[in-house]
Amino acid sequence: MLAQWVGARLLYRGGYSVAGRSALLFFTLALDTGRLSKKPLIYGDDEMLKKLAGGVLSLALGASLLAGPVAADDAADAKKLVADARVTLKNFLNDPEMTWARNNLGKAKGVLVVPTHAKAGFIVGGAGGAGVLVAKDNNGEWSGPAFYYMGAASIGFQAGVDVAEILMLVMTEKGVDALLGGDIKLGADAAVAAGPVGAGAKAATADILAYSRSKGLFAGISVDGSVVNPSKGKNNAYYGETVTPTDILIRHSVSNPDGAGLLSDVKAAAKVN
Repeated sequence: MLAQWVGARLLYRGGYSVAGRSALLFFTLALDTGRLSKKPLIYGDDEMLKKLAGGVLSLALGASLLAGPVAADDAADAKKLVADARVTLKNFLNDPEMTWARNNLGKAKGVLVVPTHAKAGFIVGGAGGAGVLVAKDNNGEWSGPAFYYMGAASIGFQAGVDVAEILMLVMTEKGVDALLGGDIKLGADAAVAAGPVGAGAKAATADILAYSRSKGLFAGISVDGSVVNPSKGKNNAYYGETVTPTDILIRHSVSNPDGAGLLSDVKAAAKVN
């Protein structure tokens, strides 16, 4: 449904204030055939509904333009996200069920951590969250972080699970290249499978292995079909200039000492066999 898809993208893509994104979300709800009417509002027969949709569109466009970029918020959010990613990574690696991940993280080409992946309660089925990606070059050196958003119109949350933390091990060059290329759809542009859990577990053949936890327990969330895209606002704000994930992770043309702790954590975990 249009409102679910656009809503999840706007909520977690960033670059505009909450007011601007809320107005745009309200407009997408007006287009949703299943939420407010049996027919799309802007195509309905009722003249009042048409006027309402037009007014909402004006509000959405005006709010989004007036809101403008929020670079200061992006910089603060990016630093907090890095700190939260360190906690999330430790949560996963300290879990007794994460034996396979601990033993094989050193084989990964990249690690993507999403500390908070949540349902958007006012958009049926919408879910998403911000995350950080660190990657390993051909010399075995880890670099980053680069900032991303992950969202979906619908996602495989189990009953009772509204918020989860997600860890993804990028096991192939194809997986890294897909993430560097921009917006990707997991399962289409890069094969994704659930990460093996428990003693003696074996990994599926996939570009990306995904783990999810909620309230300290494995949540079994499916991320297949989710869209992952770079956060231009956070990347630019964190490094103080216009950069791409390739600049950060491949060319190593920028750095930020704030990310040293996260890189140290990943390097330490990668040495465990």
